[in-house]
Amino acid sequence: MPDPDFDVLILGAGSGGYACALRAAQLGLSVGLVEKGNLGGTCLHVGCIPTKALLHAAEVADQTREAGQFGVNATLEGIDLAGVNAYKDGVVSRLFKGLTGLIKGRGITVIEGAGRLTGPREVTVDGTAYTGKHVVLASGSYAKSLPGLEIDGERVISSEHALRLEEVPASVVVLGGGVIGCEFASVWRSFGAEVTIVEALPRLLAVEDEASSKALERAFRKRKISFRTSTPFQSVKTTDTGVAVTVEGGDVIEADLLLVAVGRGPVTEGLGYDEQGVAMERGFVLTDDRCRTNLDGVYAVGDIVPGLQLAHRGFQQGIFVAEDIAGLAPQPIDEAGIPRVTYSHPEVASVGLDEAAATAAYGADGIETVTYDLGGNGKSQILKTQGFVKLIRQKNGPVVGVHLVGDRVGELIGEAQLIYSWEAHAEDVAPLVHAHPTQNEALGEAHLALAGKPLHAHS
Repeated sequence: MPDPDFDVLILGAGSGGYACALRAAQLGLSVGLVEKGNLGGTCLHVGCIPTKALLHAAEVADQTREAGQFGVNATLEGIDLAGVNAYKDGVVSRLFKGLTGLIKGRGITVIEGAGRLTGPREVTVDGTAYTGKHVVLASGSYAKSLPGLEIDGERVISSEHALRLEEVPASVVVLGGGVIGCEFASVWRSFGAEVTIVEALPRLLAVEDEASSKALERAFRKRKISFRTSTPFQSVKTTDTGVAVTVEGGDVIEADLLLVAVGRGPVTEGLGYDEQGVAMERGFVLTDDRCRTNLDGVYAVGDIVPGLQLAHRGFQQGIFVAEDIAGLAPQPIDEAGIPRVTYSHPEVASVGLDEAAATAAYGADGIETVTYDLGGNGKSQILKTQGFVKLIRQKNGPVVGVHLVGDRVGELIGEAQLIYSWEAHAEDVAPLVHAHPTQNEALGEAHLALAGKPLHAHS
């Protein structure tokens, strides 16, 4: 092979691709970054950032509506969705500007256009071939649908369309009770819409611990968010006023819109991966625990690799790959140690194993759990939020799972991740001083209880 154009050639500038580019450049490697859209990918433009901005606007709406219970006289006059969108787009635009500047400042060559893998170390963009000593596939994901269910962008929409709505729908059916479905259901309910979630699996947020799912379902019932679990979708018809959704059993649910939130699929088709012999399964790129594909010098990161489709996973994998290429021999990423957060009202967050997985790994007699109710936490009472901290540990061993439910608990997952990743025992965490009054204290109290010295009520 003649001298390659770059040390590292990256296809896709989402969380995984740009993190890899920034770290590789920092380590003195020459970097080419191919992107057909905007730098930042799904997360920045149509994923995590804009949805969380919507969720914050929804929280402000709820707080205004419920201000009376805090002795504050305020009334909610309504939702100006154009104003909400301007706020959301402003956040995205500032972050995009910052990222663009950062990439430019690091001397990374951005190659604009649709790239395709055309050789083991070659990516062709609009007719021009670029080569790299190492190639990193980071082509991201798209909003999936179900067989025969066509997303028209008007009545039947994906999460990307949902971010661009110009007015709040009066009623919505959300197909899918996973993270994306629950977050949009939460937003729209806060904005005043009637919401029904349809989920084929037996519970909402089926990937979370069963106790967390139950707590979220209770909270959603209280908020008058309807949901039908163990209910597969059958068909949808558009009507003069909206949609008529038929579910298994023949029931028809009518609404203004149907949001299809059945997960995200890998963007790999037509990119030349197959032709070049990259090992794949159901459209995903297969890698080892060092993010290496079966082709020498070709790595893959982010949503195209089987596992959690989370921006921070792709980001960490991108950094890992850059360090691996630079010869720093980084430690493989523990997938169970990746924190997971659903930013609904209330939030659900977790790291490590849920009770079912811990039982499968260590046996029913090999684990202990403790649940600390946020009712005993001063700050949670001030915020008027309900929920819990649930800990799972190996009997006489380290904490192997932390599960949180309640408003703002996503902010607590940092300490929970350290506890899990450092294989801490309850006795290691119990003496740590947690500031009072914070929700963070609930983590401390839960570990006190697990260490056998509960100060307040626990179950």
